[in-house]
Amino acid sequence: MGVFERLNQVAAAAHRIQFGDQDRIVLFSDCHRGDNSWADDFAQNQNLMYYALQYYYEQGYTYIEVGDGDELFEISNFSVIRSAHSHIFNLLKQFYQDNRLYLLYGNHDISRRNPMVVRRDFHEKIENMYGRWDPLFPGITVHEGLFLDHQPSGASLFLVHGHQGDWFNDTLWPVGYLFTRFIWRNLQLIAVQNPNSPAESVHKRRRIERKLIHWAQENDQALVCGHTHRPRLPVPGSVPYFNTGSCVFPRSITGIEIADGWIKLVQWVVRPDFSRDNALRIVRRDMGEPQRLTAYFGKPETPVESEFLSLDENGW
Repeated sequence: MGVFERLNQVAAAAHRIQFGDQDRIVLFSDCHRGDNSWADDFAQNQNLMYYALQYYYEQGYTYIEVGDGDELFEISNFSVIRSAHSHIFNLLKQFYQDNRLYLLYGNHDISRRNPMVVRRDFHEKIENMYGRWDPLFPGITVHEGLFLDHQPSGASLFLVHGHQGDWFNDTLWPVGYLFTRFIWRNLQLIAVQNPNSPAESVHKRRRIERKLIHWAQENDQALVCGHTHRPRLPVPGSVPYFNTGSCVFPRSITGIEIADGWIKLVQWVVRPDFSRDNALRIVRRDMGEPQRLTAYFGKPETPVESEFLSLDENGW
C-alpha cells in the first residue's frame, strides 16, 4: 500500500481533538528513549527534555508525542526504558493525570498499535523505582493519527508519524526490528551510522518528504510529521507540511509550539552564560518567525517544497 492510500486510511480512522486560540500545545517526536547506555541516542539530551517538559507543564501546554517516543526496536522490555528515564515518565504522568497527554506510535514503537502491548506497558501495574506498583497511563490509547481541529477557523492539522507507506518501515517493519535489535545496536556502540534510516540518508529523507508534501497538497490538508528528523516550518502560502524534527540531535532538541493562535518551530539547546560565572544555561529559541495558524489554512499558492523556515542538518 502506497503513501496516499496509507495516509487516507489513517485519516479516516483518526481521533479528533478540538482546540481554540486560547489553548497551548507542544509537539515532539523521535525521542527514541532507550536504556541510558552508550547505545541510547536519547541519553545525551535527557536533561534538555526534562527541562523543556517541566517548562511546558508549568505553562499549561498539552503534550503530544508524534511517534517513536520509545526505542522498542532496540529494547523490547519497556520496563527497562521506564526505569532508565523515570524522571521523564514521572513528568509525562503528570501531563496525563491533567488530561494533557496524547501519544502516537511510529515505526520504532509500532508494536503499540496492538492494544495488548499498550495495556502491558501503560495500563497494568508495574513496580516503579520507589517499590510501588502502579500503572503509568491507565486507560490511555496510543494513536496512529490525530486531527487537531482549530475551532475558530474550522480547519485542522493532521498529525501522523510519517512512516506510513514507507515500504521498509511500514510493511517490512519486522525486518527492521530484527536488524536493529540484533545487529544495529552493536554497530551503534562503535559509532557506525545506519544508511537505511531517513534521519541519516539524505536521498531517502527527501523521497519520503516529497510524498508527504504531495499528499498534503492534493488533500488541501495541513500535515505534521516526524520520522525524517528534519525540522520544518513552511512559509505561509506554500504546502503546509510541518516536521517536529527530533530529540536526538547532537546538541539540541526541536519541536513545534501552538499557542494563542500562533505556531512556531522551537529549539532547546545548552549555551554558555558568561554573565553567570561561566555557567551553562538551557535556552529555548525560535527557529524562524512565528506564524499565524490561519496563514496555513486554504489552498496553497505555491507548491514549492523548498520554501521552509528551518535549521541546518546538525540541529543548530
